[in-house]
Formats: sequence, C-alpha cells, structure tokens
Amino acid sequence: MVDEKLPELIDHLGWRLWRAARLWKAEFDGRMNARGLAWYTEGRASLIAQIGDAGIRQSALVHRLGLTKQAVQQIIDELAAEDIVTRRPDPADNRGRIITLTPKGVAAAHAANEVKREIDAAQRERLGAARFEALMDTLRTLAPDAETPEISA
Repeated sequence: MVDEKLPELIDHLGWRLWRAARLWKAEFDGRMNARGLAWYTEGRASLIAQIGDAGIRQSALVHRLGLTKQAVQQIIDELAAEDIVTRRPDPADNRGRIITLTPKGVAAAHAANEVKREIDAAQRERLGAARFEALMDTLRTLAPDAETPEISA
C-alpha cells in the first residue's frame, strides 16, 4: 500500500543552489535596471557571453544556445534593432553571418561585469574572504567551466 501522505520535504543541495541563484539574479537584475540596462536581465542577454571579441557565426550560436535557428534569428533581430549587436558577412562563407557586439553592446558587457564584481564583493564581505573563496572553489568543482551538456529526457 502506498502512503498517500505527503512526505516532509527535505532540505537539499539543489534547493539551496536554486534559492541562491534566484537571490543572486534578483540582485543582478536590480543593479542592471538601475543602470538603464533592463534588456540585459532578459534571457536574450545570454547570447552576449557567446560572442567574444572576434564575433561568432550565427549557426554556432544556434548550437551553443541550444535554440532553434528561428529563435536565435529573432533574438539577433531584436538586439540589432537596439544597436547591441551587428551582423556582417562571414568572409569564409558568404552564406553565413558573423555576429559582433557594437560599442553599445560592449559597454553593456562591461557594466554587467562591474555589477557581478559588486555582488561578489558584497558576498565576500558578508561571508568573509576565506568562506567566500571556499564557496567559489566548491562551486567550481560542482560546476566546472565547460559547455552546458545536452539534457536528455
């Protein structure tokens, strides 16, 4: 017989990471909004981190972001209309396009880094330097720098 009573929900790593991430994101969003960069708090800003100094092929963005061609095209269209990114022909393949940041996009990326440093500094102050560095080391172990793995159902 199955016990139909809801079990007591446990405290667990996933819950704590999720809550911490939501609190961090709320702080980041508030600070970016205060700088007049509300668009950077939206999902489409995830594209910015993929571009790099030399730009990136639009087809590579599709792969890296795990979105459809149409979705990436729409995001690029929106960001281009706001003068955040620009498209140029790929010199290696005229059918392709290279996406690069405009000066406005570069300035926004610098502002985002500044906000991230501010948040880190506040947390370092709150936790103390040793605990903050231990937390960062632990998180680097749990989530090493790498492309996001594909999620299977």
